[in-house]
Amino acid sequence: MPHYKAPDNSVHFLDDDSFAHLAPAGSIQITDEEANTIRAATQAVTQAARTYAEKRVAEYPTIGDQLDALWKGGDAQTEMLAKVMAVKAKYPKEQA
Repeated sequence: MPHYKAPDNSVHFLDDDSFAHLAPAGSIQITDEEANTIRAATQAVTQAARTYAEKRVAEYPTIGDQLDALWKGGDAQTEMLAKVMAVKAKYPKEQA
């Protein structure tokens, strides 16, 4: 699957070269390895720019799972609390 790098350094992939005209103007074809390197760098910058709250939301168990654990109570509730508290410890509130 061909990958294309746009002038803004965004990466686009197309099903095959016959769709190359759909890539943003000024895009150049790059290898899979180059595309993966650009994606990894972009993800690292994006992750670093996220607030503690955004990082927490991304790692918390789903609301459905949390409610299920509350409903079941006992060990399920204790285990869910441990998961939530681990995320809070991993991403503490930012000091103002």
